[in-house]
Amino acid sequence: QTRSLLGVFEEDAAAISNYINQLFQAMHRIYDAQNELSAATHLTSKLLKEYEKQRFPLGGDDEVMTSTLQQFAKVIDELSSCHAVLSTQLADAMMFPITQFKERDLKEILTLKEVFQIASNDHDAAITRYSRLSKRRENEKIKAEVTEDVYTSRKKQHQTMMHYFCALNTLQYKKKISLLEPLLGYMQAQISFFKMGSENLTEQLEEFLTNIGTSVQNVRREMDCEVENMQQTIEDLEVASDPLYLPDPDPTKFPAHRNLTRKAGYLNARNKTGLVSSSWERQFYFTQGGNLMSQARGDVAGGLVMDIDNCSVMAVDCEDRRYCFQITSFDGKKSSILQAESKKDYEEWICTINNISKQIYLSENPEEIAARVNQSALEAVTPSPSFQQRHESMRPAVQSRPPAARTSSTGSLGSDSAALSALSLDSLVAPDTPIQFDIISPVSEDLPGQAKSSGQSGRRTNPFGESGGSKPETEDSILHQLFIVRFLGSMEVKSDESPDVVYETMRQILAARAIHNVFRMTESHLLVTCDCLKLIDPQTQVTRLRFPLPNVVLYATHQENKRLFGFVLRTSGGRVESHQTSICYIFESNNEGEKICDSVGLAKQIAFHAELDRKASEKQKEIDRVKEKQQKELNKQKQIEKDLEEQSRLIAASSRSNQSSAEGQFVVLSSSQSEDSDLGEDGKKKRESE
Repeated sequence: QTRSLLGVFEEDAAAISNYINQLFQAMHRIYDAQNELSAATHLTSKLLKEYEKQRFPLGGDDEVMTSTLQQFAKVIDELSSCHAVLSTQLADAMMFPITQFKERDLKEILTLKEVFQIASNDHDAAITRYSRLSKRRENEKIKAEVTEDVYTSRKKQHQTMMHYFCALNTLQYKKKISLLEPLLGYMQAQISFFKMGSENLTEQLEEFLTNIGTSVQNVRREMDCEVENMQQTIEDLEVASDPLYLPDPDPTKFPAHRNLTRKAGYLNARNKTGLVSSSWERQFYFTQGGNLMSQARGDVAGGLVMDIDNCSVMAVDCEDRRYCFQITSFDGKKSSILQAESKKDYEEWICTINNISKQIYLSENPEEIAARVNQSALEAVTPSPSFQQRHESMRPAVQSRPPAARTSSTGSLGSDSAALSALSLDSLVAPDTPIQFDIISPVSEDLPGQAKSSGQSGRRTNPFGESGGSKPETEDSILHQLFIVRFLGSMEVKSDESPDVVYETMRQILAARAIHNVFRMTESHLLVTCDCLKLIDPQTQVTRLRFPLPNVVLYATHQENKRLFGFVLRTSGGRVESHQTSICYIFESNNEGEKICDSVGLAKQIAFHAELDRKASEKQKEIDRVKEKQQKELNKQKQIEKDLEEQSRLIAASSRSNQSSAEGQFVVLSSSQSEDSDLGEDGKKKRESE
């Protein structure tokens, strides 16, 4: 019964220990939360006091807000002090009693239980040894020792059991105390806290809180009204902006503005990462006066990309991307290839940069002046897509409209051409001259001076002079240099004596391309030989155009933009029959303008020296022919003199033979006749001739 009853008490003690541990954890969480609340309240009060030191970008100095927050900080600081007092009271009145019961009383029960178990085991072992004493031979010494062990172990077990049972009985009372005392301390601490809070929350504070609540409600109503207005604005903008969501809107509904002098938007910029590889980076670009600026996402301000005063801008074919254009600085040392998002932005960027390059933005009404300049350029330059239309426009019957006045632009390509007056420009370029922007194959159209034989039509030309079939016409040329060029345009010029002709033609062709949105350029291979210049199709190797080298009378590269070069071709025919005309062709290369001009100059020098050698050779042949003729005459004269001497000898011999006898004559005649009969018919004729 004792063991059974002890098991019940031990089970109750284990349940009490488990429950007290859970209650201790809960109360400890209350204590930790109160400490955290006290620290957070103190930090809140500190931050509210520092509000007046903050500098918000969108918030000005609001004295009302600052004073209100200072008042709140004062109250919250007092509440923080109350929370600190509450934390101290909870530590003393709630956590200390339950901690003592858990750490002292419950551990004492566990210790006594272990001691009682050891004493009980020792008593059982002593009884077992005492029971093994033999009844035959009794050893008094051993019997005394065993008896002493039984006495000692039984006494120890009894004493331990009494202390253990006493502790178990006392635990029932301590359990009640350990439960009620912490709760009593907790409630007393809370009551004390609420009393301190009640003393701090006076009627004046309640009035202050009421006013703040009213202000908050007013601000909320204003916010709701503003949100409603913004929602309506958003709906209206969504309806109005629906067509703009397309990446490339319809140009008929949203036409490009060509008179802009300012532009901003996102563009893709090409960056070279290797010899043939490149990457594209999306950035925000904008114009600022005469500068093109860019700003990456996250940057505070934009950086200078290029000075676009007096720059050149043109559309380019760049890999497989659309809407690409290239900006080149006035000195030609810096260029940038950009891609627009839509055709509208593409055209507006080109027109805007072209307007800025003319320094229109410095005037009072830049857009009005830009519109007037663009209109004047439209009237002054009439693009023609082919040679046929250009020749038709040259006919007198078609030239019924009066020539339009030309306007000079401060944004010309070269520094020399920018200083030309209107009179000097008209003396260089024929007024009312159409511009050809594409290349027409000579198979369909023939220019004067560029006629081809029927056997050359459509024949593939190997630029290196190697062919498995017929012998190319340039095979004997010692110079073969190939360049990649893009044809910009050509137009008739009035003079071919000064490089200013080429510079002015470059300016007019680039301006006309920007005005008329002619952005496509035909890429070709320019083959320079000692006989001619050839434009060859890079795909089919078919000769597109052939320019005889003697007809190329002038060639020059741009003084600043070295990628641009041109030459003047002098041909027969034109506006007046049997009159020579000059046509200027403009090309763009990959920074090889000077190399091409040097190659053309070298070809002309080689051709000139070859012509001198040919003339010298012909002259030498003529001298040799004269000498040979004189030698023949001399030989003929010598032969005549020799024949005369021979005849003289024959006459002398004949006179001596007359004095001989008749018999001798008969013998001679007989021998002659016999010889004649022996010679035959051929011999007789030969003798007669002699």
